[in-house]
Amino acid sequence: MKFLVDAQLPRKLVDRLRAAGHGATHTRDLPLRNRTPDVAINRISVAERRTVVTKDSDFVISHLLRGEPPRLLLISTGNIGNDELLNLIDQNLAQIVAAFSGHTYVELGRNHITIHQ
Repeated sequence: MKFLVDAQLPRKLVDRLRAAGHGATHTRDLPLRNRTPDVAINRISVAERRTVVTKDSDFVISHLLRGEPPRLLLISTGNIGNDELLNLIDQNLAQIVAAFSGHTYVELGRNHITIHQ
């Protein structure tokens, strides 16, 4: 699976996803870096078939209204330390990837994974 990690999430998340065998890019790797607008992130996600990983609820709206990004992983943990977030991803990555086999919008909270229809 290929991921595009949004600006408010740590760069280490990309390293963690790659270590698990997935393709991953952070907005810091893009030409406009963390200033890349949401519309450009959506275009990249469509062109490269990437799942956007974000805390930004604006992507939920664009996903539901326009189908962009085509796949969305919303991190809804509130304020969380980077190490805690990375551990949460490690513990749930297999279930998250499996959820995307039949769904396009998955939400990861501190104590739950919600698979949206």
